[in-house]
Amino acid sequence: MIHAALLAVDIGDASFGIPDVFFAIIAIISVVAALRMVTTNNVVHAALYLLVVLAAVAALYIILGAEFVAVTQVMVYIGAVMVLLLFGVMLTRTRIGNETDLNYERRWIGGLVSAALLAVMGYSLWEFFGSEALAADRTPTPTSEVADSIFSTYIVPFEAISVLLLAALIGAIVVARRD
Repeated sequence: MIHAALLAVDIGDASFGIPDVFFAIIAIISVVAALRMVTTNNVVHAALYLLVVLAAVAALYIILGAEFVAVTQVMVYIGAVMVLLLFGVMLTRTRIGNETDLNYERRWIGGLVSAALLAVMGYSLWEFFGSEALAADRTPTPTSEVADSIFSTYIVPFEAISVLLLAALIGAIVVARRD
């Protein structure tokens, strides 16, 4: 049996355990891969960095105890969308390799918008959740309840996301087939 002192370390008012350490490691990997994804000049490398980000999100779902969502993340996003994206990159007539003309001289605007979005999201999350913690003794939600809520309560957002993904796919085809 693992001693309780190995599972949690008390630092002041906060207690950090093994899941917190794994969360921090996976979050750092995800942030670094996301930054590399948007800063690389190679389209294939950007797609592979996206794959790392999506896998890290699936790992975070496992840490949170949402195994169904993690498996769905792996099957849908990593399995299907990434394959589609890589095929799209490979089948277009773009050069595979480093693109030198992708640097935009006003990219500071994107950085400013990103910082503003981060500030708004951080403030919103802090105001809404504050110092609340997840209950340690919660039981996982059965898959049938997740399916019932998706296809009854959240059917309109689910279908809206489906239409949005279809529109993005059609737009990608139009851009790729521009002759």
